[in-house]
Amino acid sequence: MAQQPKQERAVQTRESLLRAAADVFDEVGFAGASISRILKRAGLTAGALYFHFDSKEDLARAVMNAQPRSIIPWLESEGLQRLVDITMVWAYQLQVDPLLRAGVRLTGEQGSFGLKDTTPYREWSQIMTECLEAARERGELQAGVEPAELAEFVVEACTGMQTYSAVASEARADLSDRAVRMWRLLLPGVAVPAVVARTEVNPDRIRDLLRAASSAAAAANGQVRERVEKSVGAERTGAAG
Repeated sequence: MAQQPKQERAVQTRESLLRAAADVFDEVGFAGASISRILKRAGLTAGALYFHFDSKEDLARAVMNAQPRSIIPWLESEGLQRLVDITMVWAYQLQVDPLLRAGVRLTGEQGSFGLKDTTPYREWSQIMTECLEAARERGELQAGVEPAELAEFVVEACTGMQTYSAVASEARADLSDRAVRMWRLLLPGVAVPAVVARTEVNPDRIRDLLRAASSAAAAANGQVRERVEKSVGAERTGAAG
């Protein structure tokens, strides 16, 4: 029975390190982020960090590759709507989620700390390809649209959009509008007319969805923390006895 709370604590420790590192990487980039600063932000020891990560580079890679976690769990749609929703959630989360912002920042500047890892781009391409393959099976795509090719194009377009938005607006405030414009231009060329008409490209819908999901997630996380705290208290009481 004690094993599960220990596992939950390990998961929470890793998550705390990942979130603290993301906060620091987001604020000062890889070069400005020291291990001591990350540990202070997490409230943890070096031993805890090196139990989960081999180095600062390993931690940065984990943050880079955690990007889908900020988006995929919030999705309920399928097919082409799911692909649109990925980009709309991404545009919103980049304004509010340090883990996603840090992942995007590190992916862009990774050459400065000796990495050349295309995994984040390839993973997004695969996720989007799966959406488009489902869309093709549902008869949503025009003839000749190749899912993998379109998915890679959307990844490239989003990469450029967020870079432009980071310079052109405060905290990427215009990124959702840019994503809406991308789909307004792109959908008529890739989707059949009936699907174009029913596909929702609406930032307000995404914000409402995320707020509701965040409230549910916060309640679930509170229950996990309560179990862990009770377990720690019981172990301490037993040790004292």
